[in-house]
Amino acid sequence: MHLVPLPALLDNYIWLLHDDDGNAIVVDPGDAGVVEHALAARQLRLRAILLTHHHHDHIGGAAELHGQHAAPVYAPDDERIEAATVRVHDGDTIELASPRVRFDVIAIPGHTLSHLAYVGAGLLLCGDTLFSLGCGRLFEGSPAQMLASLDRLSSLPGEILVCGGHEYTETNGRFAHTIEPENPELHQRLQEVSALRAQLRPTLPIALARELATNPFLRVDTDAVAAWCRQHGIDSDRVARFAAVRAAKDEFC
Repeated sequence: MHLVPLPALLDNYIWLLHDDDGNAIVVDPGDAGVVEHALAARQLRLRAILLTHHHHDHIGGAAELHGQHAAPVYAPDDERIEAATVRVHDGDTIELASPRVRFDVIAIPGHTLSHLAYVGAGLLLCGDTLFSLGCGRLFEGSPAQMLASLDRLSSLPGEILVCGGHEYTETNGRFAHTIEPENPELHQRLQEVSALRAQLRPTLPIALARELATNPFLRVDTDAVAAWCRQHGIDSDRVARFAAVRAAKDEFC
C-alpha cells in the first residue's frame, strides 16, 4: 500500500492510499478537486472514502467524489455528515477487497463527540485528534474524554504511522518546547521539522513511538510535564494536567 499526503485548503492533509493495481482510498477529502487531480495524475480508481469527523474541511469534497466515482463513504454515525453511505462505530471493522486492506474503527471523542480513527495497513488515520507534537482543540468534548482518546491511541504499536489531518507541526513544536525545553528527542524532532518545512515537505506521517517521546499531550504522566504543571499551580490528577497543557496551547496560538 502506498501512502500520499495531499495538501489541501490552508493546511489540511487529505490522505490517499493506493495499491499497485490502481485502486485508491481517500481519507477526509475536504477538497474534491485536489483528489480528482491526484487520481488522474496517478491513473487511480477511487474505491472508498473514509471520514473521521464532521468538520467541513474534512468532508467538503465527499459528496462530489461519491457522485463521480460511486465510492462508499464510511463515516461516524453523525447526522451532520450527510454524504455518509456507511455508518461505522467503535469496534467495527472495514474490509475492502480493492485495495485489499482492513481498518479497525476506534471512537476518539474530544475534538468532536463523534470523532473516529481508522487503524490499518500500519497507519493511524486520526483526523484532528492527534497531530505531530500536538492534539486537537476541544470543540465538543471534555478534557477527560480527549485524554482517554489519546490514551487509546497511545496504546497502539509504536511503529504505527500517525496520519493527522493538518500540517501544524512547527507551531506545535514551538509550544512543546515551552513544556519540555530539555527534551533531547524533541530537539531532534524540531530540527527535522525545520528542515522539512524549509523544503515545503510534509512532517507527517510520523511513528507513534516518536510522538510518545516528544508530544506533551501524550506525556502528561512524565516527570517533566508534571513539573511544568506544578510551576503553573497545577498539582493534581492527570486530567487536570492535560487540561492545563491544552489551555496553555489555546493561549499560545
